[in-house]
Amino acid sequence: MARFKKEGSKELPAISTSSMPDIIFLMLCFFMMTTSTREVTLKVRIKPPEATEVQKLEKKALVSYIYLGPPILNKLGNESRIQLNDSFQTLAAIPEFILAEREARDEADRQQLTTSLKVDKEVKMGIVTDVKQELRKVGAFKINYSTPKKAVKRND
Repeated sequence: MARFKKEGSKELPAISTSSMPDIIFLMLCFFMMTTSTREVTLKVRIKPPEATEVQKLEKKALVSYIYLGPPILNKLGNESRIQLNDSFQTLAAIPEFILAEREARDEADRQQLTTSLKVDKEVKMGIVTDVKQELRKVGAFKINYSTPKKAVKRND
């Protein structure tokens, strides 16, 4: 019988990297679609009251949020504070905030802009009324209260 010998080197062939950019692109697209971006860092505690009759907002892109509640950090006190975007503000800053939000939107969408109040259930109604008065001064009449739906107990 004859013996067969391999001629040449015993090195492994090179790995083809031609599909590597495609794999990296697919992974990038996956992570971009599954990751959500945080819009605002809350500095106030929000435990909203529950409601039985709620409606979902149609266009969330046309909503500006005002947060009312006690500060999360105790060193800032326990008094209710107003948070606009990422900073504490006073009542006098609300008209400027609303005007800036209107300017950031398209001309056609400005009339549909809704102001949503996210209010802690322990906040006194006086500060909520003051915020609503400031909103009326700049013509922001579409006001929404954000709240989760209350679980209804069923007796079977």
